[in-house]
Amino acid sequence: MMLILFYISITIVSFVLMECATWLIHKYIMHGFGWYFHEDHHQPGYPHVFEKNDWFFVFGAIPSITLFYFGTWYGINYLFFIGLGILFYGMAYFFIHDVLIHRRFKWFDKTNNKYLRGLRKAHKIHHKHLGKEEGECFGMLYVPIKYFRM
Repeated sequence: MMLILFYISITIVSFVLMECATWLIHKYIMHGFGWYFHEDHHQPGYPHVFEKNDWFFVFGAIPSITLFYFGTWYGINYLFFIGLGILFYGMAYFFIHDVLIHRRFKWFDKTNNKYLRGLRKAHKIHHKHLGKEEGECFGMLYVPIKYFRM
């Protein structure tokens, strides 16, 4: 029972730490030397189904896949559950960012949740800057309180 709770804790901590990693990657890589891949995401009305920015999903999947691989070599170990936390974060990112915020898929058009409205507002503020400088709100799930009051 303790081992199960340990593995659940590792998965949850990995998920939470991914928000920190996402903020750092978004601010310093996507809005830094990786701007070539992220720039089209900041252009209004980008006409294609896929963006160059979607390559970050592929790059983000590599650590999770690697941890699944090494986490199952001699039975399941803690590495598997770190990979699981990363996978769950990637799934949350897809549903929150691509489905709810950018509406790339029209699955949940009528959502009126206060938290999700705050997420949308913060993301709109992030996207009002079309260049890579002067950005704000680089995370995905953490939103400063001021966006819930707007």
